Amino acid sequence: MKRLTHNLSSAYLEAANRLRPSRARRRIVAYVESFEDVAFWRSILDDYEDATRYFEVKLPSHDNLGKGKRQALMNLFDAKQFGEAMIACVDADYDYLLRDTTEASRFLNKCPYVIHTFVYAIESYQCWAPSLHRAVVTATLNDRPVLDYEEFLREYSQIIWPLFVWNIWCYRHDSYSHFTMMDFCGFVGFRSIRTGHPEESLMQLRRRVNQKIAWLQRRFPEAKKDYSTLKEEIKGMGPTPDTTYLYIQGHTLFDNVVMPLLEPICAMLRKEREREIKSLAVHAKQRQCELSSYQHSVMAIDVVLKKNTAFREAPQLQRVRDKIQAFLQGESEESEGSEK
Repeated sequence: MKRLTHNLSSAYLEAANRLRPSRARRRIVAYVESFEDVAFWRSILDDYEDATRYFEVKLPSHDNLGKGKRQALMNLFDAKQFGEAMIACVDADYDYLLRDTTEASRFLNKCPYVIHTFVYAIESYQCWAPSLHRAVVTATLNDRPVLDYEEFLREYSQIIWPLFVWNIWCYRHDSYSHFTMMDFCGFVGFRSIRTGHPEESLMQLRRRVNQKIAWLQRRFPEAKKDYSTLKEEIKGMGPTPDTTYLYIQGHTLFDNVVMPLLEPICAMLRKEREREIKSLAVHAKQRQCELSSYQHSVMAIDVVLKKNTAFREAPQLQRVRDKIQAFLQGESEESEGSEK
């Protein structure tokens, strides 16, 4: 009896040990800006874990609820050995496009231990145009196509592109107080978009943008000589007239462009599905059960977008992957050198 008990105990301990995460692998801490960033970066870093290393995605503060990009980057400065088994995974914001004109942009672009989004923010990937139809289907369980989301955001991007370049120009030339990012966001957002006629919102946007561009041209005539050069430089960094939406402020894109576009579409598709259930139900009890089941299965579109992982197919993400690979390659070479 004692031998049987001992065998069972040993088997239990072996099983328990197998279930515990392995600590033999090297841990790499990845500091992120906030709670929302944890799942996003986990979905990317998963691809780089193997038998020799794993990542632990953490909030930037050890002893309080402090969050944000600055806090995440400060952890690298405070490290005993700069960058050892430690990276910061942050939004690019405008720091990426400002190149080396500010201390923050220099650190973001040149530090091998900083992995950034290469688009404005994680919301940019969550709102990636090719993924929006799938997000709407998930939210409504209705696969009827209503709008070409890729075409809408392409036209939207083409409209705001020249104003976007102006905004970068102002920041690079210390004139941002005359045209701040918040000013820019106020011009390129929507209060609402009519589901049946989204072109009306785009036409109004074009008028607003053209008026602001005319004002900027009068206010900064000296920009004429280098505006075109800056435009081509920005294109070389990733943004194009067709993809500008990925490089504007993330919250503006999410809250003031994509949500005004998708919320009324989702409401319409849900009502459509509910009418279908009511018309096809044989009796009242079936109608009630089916409606209840459907209403418990649908999701709010903002929740779906925040859980969206289809961005993994976005071509812009390849630059993030290249930066991670470069970091891991550097770490591997340093490890080999120390062993020798």
